[in-house]
Amino acid sequence: MNEAREHDRTKTRIPTSLVLGAGGARGLAHIGVIRCLEAHGYDIRYIAGASMGALVGGIYAAGKLDTFAEWVTALQRLDVLLLLDWSLNGSLFKGDRIIRVLRDLVGDWPILHTQDCISARAAARVRDAGAPVTVLRTVHHVDDFDSAVLMDCQRQAIVEPDVVLVVSRVWQEILARDYGVAAEIVPNGVDVQRYATASPALVAALRARVGAQDRPLLLSVGGIEPRKGSDTLVAALSLLVRRRDPAPVLAVLGGHSFQDHRAYRERVRASFGPLGLTAGRDVVEVGTVPESEMAAWYAAADVLAFPSVKEGFGLAALEAMAAGVPVVTSDLPVFREWLVPGRDALTAPVGDAEALADALAAVLDDADLAVRLRRAGRRLAARFTWTASAERHLAVYARRDVALANAGGGQPPP
Repeated sequence: MNEAREHDRTKTRIPTSLVLGAGGARGLAHIGVIRCLEAHGYDIRYIAGASMGALVGGIYAAGKLDTFAEWVTALQRLDVLLLLDWSLNGSLFKGDRIIRVLRDLVGDWPILHTQDCISARAAARVRDAGAPVTVLRTVHHVDDFDSAVLMDCQRQAIVEPDVVLVVSRVWQEILARDYGVAAEIVPNGVDVQRYATASPALVAALRARVGAQDRPLLLSVGGIEPRKGSDTLVAALSLLVRRRDPAPVLAVLGGHSFQDHRAYRERVRASFGPLGLTAGRDVVEVGTVPESEMAAWYAAADVLAFPSVKEGFGLAALEAMAAGVPVVTSDLPVFREWLVPGRDALTAPVGDAEALADALAAVLDDADLAVRLRRAGRRLAARFTWTASAERHLAVYARRDVALANAGGGQPPP
């Protein structure tokens, strides 16, 4: 009975994220905010922060917030001074004592699983300093940075971890060939229930927001950037606008990136006029949208246009399928690993605007085809659950944890 009540309570909680600043009265202000939000029905999914905010976020993720709160509340001024290990190397203090205390409070974590080059290199430094940890890294894809420093950081973040995971066979082969790294495949997943339903009122409002009340809506996810094949997409849209009445509108979601794509975006935008397209009418750059709107954006679309030139997996295509939206992708090998062209989605050669326009038009013009793609996409998406992905991760964690224990700490055997 108690488990049932807890399940009902959790199911109705409101998802939220926090950004916590420094200070906060030794973190007590942050802790108070977290406790107040939880008491009022909020489910805290993500915490980002600086200084004390980052520390509280990490302790919250470790499930030790109450333990930390009890300790920090009892601290007196002398206790704080005794935690400082003064340094003669130019910095105020080294922080070793406070780190040891926090380790005693929170406990050691035998596995550090990272998702990007910065965190992977930081985790490797922790391991190399003698911490008994295994460093895991998931490589989603490899970027083509302009900076030699970033390229070196990316390479080291691939070769330094103890275990490397990838989300597709294509990238497993690339890492083996280019970096000499034997990576294990753990595919992505999708929350089918999350994308299966959307508010009809919100769907209608989103279509109205981009002027698609009485026009077909093409959806692009990922912003205007080279990897997404945005130049090919707007060229294909130009062909459709000239050939169709009413002409479709393209809504572009996203746009934040670690790399600077401003020059590329300006080139693509500059092509609108020569292609007969008008910004705000034919191409609407929506920008970053709340996660709570994503299911409705997919449901609002008549088709997802996803002509990428490089993908690690192509998660947006899988999300669209879970939402019952027909998908048109580029004919990349990574897509062919998990979908069947013509059955689960339509494909077009990379960079071929004419073929992309034809595939998009086929979905818009053939209602039976659209229905078949929706049904096949939903069946396919149901095979890629986050539960299955989590189980694969847990199996990897268990293997490395045992290896670390048998090795007696330090870097585990390969």
